Amino acid sequence: MRIILDAMGGDYAPQAPVMGAVRAAKDFGANITLVGKGDQILNVLREQGIEDLPVGVEIANADEVVDMHDDPANVIRKKKNSSMVIGLRMLAEGQGDAFISAGSTGALLSGATLIVKRVKGIRRAAMGPAMPNKAGGKTVILDCGANAECTPEFLLQFGFVGSLYAKKYLGVENPKVGLLNIGTEDTKGTPLQKEAYALLQDASERGMIRFVGNVEARAVPLGAVDVVVCDGFAGNVLLKTIEGTAMFMGSLMKHKIFKRSLLSKIGYLFCKPGVDEVMKMMDYREIGGTQFLGIRKPVIKAHGASDETAFCNAVKQAMDAANSDISQELEQGLCALMPKEKDDD
Repeated sequence: MRIILDAMGGDYAPQAPVMGAVRAAKDFGANITLVGKGDQILNVLREQGIEDLPVGVEIANADEVVDMHDDPANVIRKKKNSSMVIGLRMLAEGQGDAFISAGSTGALLSGATLIVKRVKGIRRAAMGPAMPNKAGGKTVILDCGANAECTPEFLLQFGFVGSLYAKKYLGVENPKVGLLNIGTEDTKGTPLQKEAYALLQDASERGMIRFVGNVEARAVPLGAVDVVVCDGFAGNVLLKTIEGTAMFMGSLMKHKIFKRSLLSKIGYLFCKPGVDEVMKMMDYREIGGTQFLGIRKPVIKAHGASDETAFCNAVKQAMDAANSDISQELEQGLCALMPKEKDDD
């Protein structure tokens, strides 16, 4: 198995992706191709006292870099020699099993859609992170930012894709699918939610998914459902709110509670392992990245602020995704889910 990694994407490139790759090659036995400016990649290695390429690590040179301000729609045409575009082409041509980048989300989605292509029948690829919940499992949020504007049919497909993902990746036998809304009643929401509700309910009655109705945002981190369906705008707000709340609570416990007095500081020493474990669960660096669901081969979007640890874990995530490909099952299921839909590739 070979993982292709964009060495020029992210806030801390090329240092973070290069050293993350070196670590992943050592820890997981991964074979990794670093795509980017070869001289800069080699300089990073030399600065760390590494004169020769580590076992399992290769370099594919790319002269250009996709900037966060580049127009996603024009990246493929205007920056053909960028690390992102070359990496995606390598994946499409079978020179790797998965691709990782911490670069522009819009450019990566556009490139993955046009170069690697969507699974037949998928109308829009979506980002589906799996967030830890109070029930002890994880909740897939689909979509969390790839598609700010959606149709009811998109949300229907998100429900099916998320359900299959939860089965295959998270081991949930019969995932509960909920539609993000401002209330649990079936009359709540805008026309988008009302129409999507009807489609999801119909799919549930046909045995395609297990739709349990509307779910409010506060119930998502509590584990009310295994998959929450929403447009990318609402999903991104939900995701960032959960992350921000976790950071706030962690800081509150550390600085306002445990450091209040000598006695509380002593108590913190006993509680610290548990507090650290909870914070680790919510740390994006431990997750690695978010896969674009609906693309024919695994494409992982790493956080823009990813450090060495995050890239290392993104490689492990990419390896797991490549080993658990759901493309064929998705294609077969979509035919039954939306028999009248036509592929618009």
